[in-house]
Amino acid sequence: MVFPRLAKCYNCDAMIRLILFATLALALAPLSQAQNQDSEFREKCDALIAAKDSAKDDERLWQLFDAHWEYQMESSPESATWRGYPGQNGRWSDLSLKAINEGKATDRLTLKAILSISRAKLTKDNQLNYDLFRRNAEMAVEKQKFPGEFLVLNQMDGLPRDVPSMLEMMPAENVADYEDLLSRLKGVPTLVDQTIALLQEGLARGIVPPKVPLRTVADQVAGQIQEGALTSPMLSKFNFFPGTISAAEQTRLTEAAKTVYAGEVKPAMERLHVFLRDEYVPKCRATVGRSALPNGSEWYDYMIKHYTTTSLSPDAIHKIGLSEVKRIRNEMEAIKAKVGFEGDLHKFFEFLRTDPQFYYETADGLLAGYRDICKKADPELMKLFRKLPRQPYGVVPIPAYIEKSVTTAYYQPGSNEAGRAGYFFANTYNLKSRPKWEMEALALHEAVPGHHLQLAIADEIEGLPEFRKYGRYTGYVEGWGLYSESLGEEMGFYTDPYSKFGQLTYEMWRAIRLVVDTGIHAKGWSRQQAIDFFKANAGKTEHDIVVEIDRYIVWPGQALAYKLGELKIKELRAKASKTLGARFDIRGFHDEILWNGALPLSILEKRIHNWIDEQGN
Repeated sequence: MVFPRLAKCYNCDAMIRLILFATLALALAPLSQAQNQDSEFREKCDALIAAKDSAKDDERLWQLFDAHWEYQMESSPESATWRGYPGQNGRWSDLSLKAINEGKATDRLTLKAILSISRAKLTKDNQLNYDLFRRNAEMAVEKQKFPGEFLVLNQMDGLPRDVPSMLEMMPAENVADYEDLLSRLKGVPTLVDQTIALLQEGLARGIVPPKVPLRTVADQVAGQIQEGALTSPMLSKFNFFPGTISAAEQTRLTEAAKTVYAGEVKPAMERLHVFLRDEYVPKCRATVGRSALPNGSEWYDYMIKHYTTTSLSPDAIHKIGLSEVKRIRNEMEAIKAKVGFEGDLHKFFEFLRTDPQFYYETADGLLAGYRDICKKADPELMKLFRKLPRQPYGVVPIPAYIEKSVTTAYYQPGSNEAGRAGYFFANTYNLKSRPKWEMEALALHEAVPGHHLQLAIADEIEGLPEFRKYGRYTGYVEGWGLYSESLGEEMGFYTDPYSKFGQLTYEMWRAIRLVVDTGIHAKGWSRQQAIDFFKANAGKTEHDIVVEIDRYIVWPGQALAYKLGELKIKELRAKASKTLGARFDIRGFHDEILWNGALPLSILEKRIHNWIDEQGN
């Protein structure tokens, strides 16, 4: 999984993460400022459209790219903070319905502006840029048919997780940075009230998430309500100051933060906690599928297209999943026989889940194990890639206030512009559910050659418009992550048959997703039916299975992207290898995949076919 999903980046809804108010656009600032952001961009769009017959299309295209990126950074200050874009660190996104509706109008004008540009008159490179920007704009407008703004909070994303994560991510090097932190802390009460208003409107309209997965949401909020302000995750930066800030300033800033927390933030979080516990969660729906909501089946089809960047139907995906489950299960049976285990596959699963030899006794031991795997992986990258990124990464534990309700691990991208490394977050909660045999596959997925390598490369590509550098097409990004797990054998991993079984377990996990996600959201499966199918075919612990199923319930379609993306990349590699024979260069193939930025799978396929033709000439 990848964190974060950034607001108003049309093409990054997945990335599982610090989810920063997905789909919601404008800044938490005086209304006149939010209106100015919209009006300034709209004026630029109108001017670009008016210049249709008097300016070169390539020039107008890049003017649109630049204007839209500036608009996004100003209207989504969390995105700006993550990217290192200056001047936005003291603000939050505006979650008011007025701002959301204004953002939708701006999206419609954005589409009108890109359609005013003649693709045929563009250079070859700009034709690809045009295609991607137009697709993003069309998807944003199509999304307006579905009221996702009322599903702004669940156990996986929303204010309880986003706020402390954002505050932790912010720079804290000088007094100005701490003033920005204070400004954002002061904005939390408005953010809470806007979130509650959206959820109340969702209740009134019957647009609510399923009840069961939200059982820990109120507790997530309660974990941030502390009598001592400095013990709250939101004020972590005020416990440690850099030496460049004087002692007097440290005292002033700390006292200011404590005052804001006690007088404004804590009461707001208490309001949110009571609302979620007593009003919202009890009134959420008993059904679990997206199809149970108004226009839910079409909504699910949109989510499939959005996340997987394919036009596959739920039935087609379900069948692919069943086929993959059968294939992987046969490979699991072969490993069971290889290690001489007597008993059926379910007994083998139980052995792997319960034998003490497969578990660390301490959280530090688990983290050290992940770090050792990453150190081993780093030098092996040269065998598979010609060009590597400069950006470093680290391995750290998932924060305690969310560890019970999130999955085994996730990756938080870094930013060269912001001076921030990438981080592989590992879950150290309930060590008896974190077996050693899954660690190699997981580290390769989240760190290198998986998410860190791909996203760090994207951060360093030159000559692309900003929206492409930060593209987050889930089918591509998570497809690459799962494909990276399969590179383990070429990198010297999976020599232990149990570790190889762990890799198959993770591949099975993603294949099962194709079956249960479509089962839940298109075929009327119950939550228990999905859990039972998962347990029957995977060696993961019941805790992980339940958390996963609850994730699929609140994120329809997202989990489909992993396996479908991996299958497409493997299909392209097989075609390239077969067509080129001895001329096939795996490092060149991987560089072609990565050094063009994230792409929808259909466009990636065309580019690789062109690359194959070029290598053959």
